[in-house]
Amino acid sequence: MSRSFAAETGRTVRLWSGDGAGARRTFDFRASRARAFRETLERLGPLYVKVGQVLATRPDLMPQYVMDELELLNDRANVEPFAGYEQILYEELGAHWRSRFREVQTEEPIGSASLAQVYKAVTVEGRACVLKVQRPGSRQAVLGDMKVLRTVARLVARAAPRFNEVVDMGAILEMLLGVMEDELDFTREAKNMKDARKVAKGYSRIKVPRVIEATERVLVQSFAEGVPINQIKGDDFSNKERKKIADQLISYMFRSYFVERTFHADLHPGNIIISPDGKAHLIDWGMLGRMDRETSTTMLGVFLSLAQNDGVAMARHWVQLGSATPWSNVSAFVGDMSRAVPRWANASLAELNYGVALMTMMKYSSAHGIQVTPLVSVMGKSIANVEGSLRCLYPKLKFAAALRNTLPEIMREVACDSFSPEQGAQLALSALKSGSTLPAQLHATVKDLADRQFALQARTNLGDPISAGAKHHLAGGSGRLRKTTAAVSAALLARKRARGN
Repeated sequence: MSRSFAAETGRTVRLWSGDGAGARRTFDFRASRARAFRETLERLGPLYVKVGQVLATRPDLMPQYVMDELELLNDRANVEPFAGYEQILYEELGAHWRSRFREVQTEEPIGSASLAQVYKAVTVEGRACVLKVQRPGSRQAVLGDMKVLRTVARLVARAAPRFNEVVDMGAILEMLLGVMEDELDFTREAKNMKDARKVAKGYSRIKVPRVIEATERVLVQSFAEGVPINQIKGDDFSNKERKKIADQLISYMFRSYFVERTFHADLHPGNIIISPDGKAHLIDWGMLGRMDRETSTTMLGVFLSLAQNDGVAMARHWVQLGSATPWSNVSAFVGDMSRAVPRWANASLAELNYGVALMTMMKYSSAHGIQVTPLVSVMGKSIANVEGSLRCLYPKLKFAAALRNTLPEIMREVACDSFSPEQGAQLALSALKSGSTLPAQLHATVKDLADRQFALQARTNLGDPISAGAKHHLAGGSGRLRKTTAAVSAALLARKRARGN
């Protein structure tokens, strides 16, 4: 995909002229093509918007001017009359659904997206709430789009196997489809909110709306009073209050990444409502990222290396997130990180976009043939959204300093989890498995030695790019290696003959 954009860019470069007019025409052409791409994704619907949002975080797939345009993607949709949504309320909540509310403001929704429209309402108890209703036909449309994109991913894998080995399009797509499945079922979103509320109880400035009722296509939740974080005015809060909100919000997200291993993947400014009392209400929990224990721990190592200004360690953890391919150039990637990390380590949000930095790592690793888990795209999107929101509130915040402040609590939680009965049982099972297979492994090794089938293979150029199937030898020592192997084989043969005699 990036090659096609690069080819298009190369074609337009030939339009340049010496007076600068050609350069402007080229820029306008590129900008118009990128804008047309974004608008097409928006017209195609919610699943394609999500695809575009992920592509906006992948500099290894998209040129910068396209990513800049895709960052403008929104999930807005034309407002439709309430009558079509009333039928869904009837089907989901029953014929007397209106009796559950004192008032429903049906004249104009407070939000309109491709998957749902949102209305403000008041419960019979007099509490302000939000009524989120799925757009008619949206589920069927998304499921149909999923089939189409799965076919596209398979075609890409067949047409470009080497590219697909580094950038697994099928895995990226399945990760994205898993996220979309949560958004198609509001009972899943409700569960996400309930789990998030439990975590938020430990933070005085973080709030998550309370679920009042949920069905597959209807969600009723408490109303978050306030304004989006990017709309607060300069004199709304003191600098001290802004810092407290920012510190708690980033601490909450670090805990989500590394302790809970589930996190809000779409905390853009519109999804963080700041109330007049200085609390951050996190809304719209349909898009949730999930990590397993090993991935979360390895990603924590990436962040710790950043805080410690250790580019080599950061590169090592990053490689562990994925896998090296036959043409990987690990040493070049380590060199890139060693040069980049010192610029990132102590920068504030005003000085550095950390989401972009994370995606720069992905660009370097993909360029050097290192495959990384597709989850990094979702986490990168999450971090970029959070820091973009925090930049509106408190741009002096430093990611590395915030991590160091919350690190003791995170490490305590991770340690407690590591020594849990379940984890202890896993370790015991691993030890038993290793113990049961060790005698067989030793027997096979001895047999190979006796039959002169033991081959010694070594390679010192792990950082060098190689091609699949290529043969590699120790630098400057292949002759000595062959002589040594021959001597070992001769000694083993002589010992075997002696025993036979």
